[in-house]
Amino acid sequence: QVQLVESGGGLVQAGGSLRLSCAASGSFSSINRMGWYRQAPGQQRELVAAITSGGSTNYADSVKGRFTISRDNAKNTVYLLMNSLKPEDTAVYYCNADGTYWRGSLLSNFGSWGQGTQVTVSS
Repeated sequence: QVQLVESGGGLVQAGGSLRLSCAASGSFSSINRMGWYRQAPGQQRELVAAITSGGSTNYADSVKGRFTISRDNAKNTVYLLMNSLKPEDTAVYYCNADGTYWRGSLLSNFGSWGQGTQVTVSS
């Protein structure tokens, strides 16, 4: 149905910046919410930031003021600009999207995950 491909991860020093991108492709009718989650070793996956098709955003408290989520609806792409990175931001970052698609004549919901991109912040 829907494939999400992330890019932009890498190794950066503390205080540096990275921008992640996630492009959605496939057969769908609409994409509603897109978001970024992260998972550090030994920890649960957590929401970092999310954005609706209308542009409403929400952020984890730990990244407020440092990270900015945005999306280009025409390109079905979501971005995460990460500034003032800290070693504790080190994790695999996953893109997530939910929306609708036509299953025959039935409009159905989907939820998809990307494969993840590693972000490593050195001290």
